[in-house]
Amino acid sequence: MSDTSEYATFWDHLDELRARLIRIILAVVVLAVVAFLLKEQLFEVVLAPRNSDFISYRLLRFPPFSIQLINTGLTEQFMVHMRMAMFTGLLATSPYIIYELFRFVSPGLYENERRYAIWLVGAAYIMFVLGTVLNYFLIFPLTVRFLGTYQVSADVANMLTIQSYIDTLIGMSFLMGVLFELPVVCWLMGRMGIINARMMTTYRRHAIVAILVLAAIVTPTTDVFTLFVVAFPIWLLYEGSILIVKMQKL
Repeated sequence: MSDTSEYATFWDHLDELRARLIRIILAVVVLAVVAFLLKEQLFEVVLAPRNSDFISYRLLRFPPFSIQLINTGLTEQFMVHMRMAMFTGLLATSPYIIYELFRFVSPGLYENERRYAIWLVGAAYIMFVLGTVLNYFLIFPLTVRFLGTYQVSADVANMLTIQSYIDTLIGMSFLMGVLFELPVVCWLMGRMGIINARMMTTYRRHAIVAILVLAAIVTPTTDVFTLFVVAFPIWLLYEGSILIVKMQKL
């Protein structure tokens, strides 16, 4: 009788998970369709960083420049439209996705575990969003400006494809979102006793060198100011992570 009950419970959980996944997929599809239909508004936002009147360039007082995007494939623009609509739908639905998955997992957690999980998931989501926002308004525009206007010779004109532009935007958004999880990861490692504030302080110089190297890779520019603008928020993340780990011992 016990085995039959456990077997039924397993399939009940499986049915619940399937129902939640179906709701998640439907929500993503609906918002992706909405984004697809709002093509003009969507790409006005997506393509804004290629223009010198973008807010970040005006605040940093960069000189005017022009980047022209081209299409080289018969289906490329349509596929780019589809990808951006799906990416937007996924991004817009992410709070609901987290909610559904957490509601599925939370009944199996103890009360104290549930509180930690709520804090952890909420903090991770907020940091990921902050990373993508920073990328859109700062990291990606600086990268586009440098690489889009860089020339080895005046005889070689830049002809950037829309596919390359979108791939770079999505890839860097994901990279910066993951990178901004550093404080959350350090908090977890601190709770597990893997790292402590003293260790992180001892290796601060090594971390700064690694941050500068990472900033140089993300924005391959010889401009020291641009390198500093990119590296500074990452360094703040590291210093904030030290404080978060240290507060656990108080």
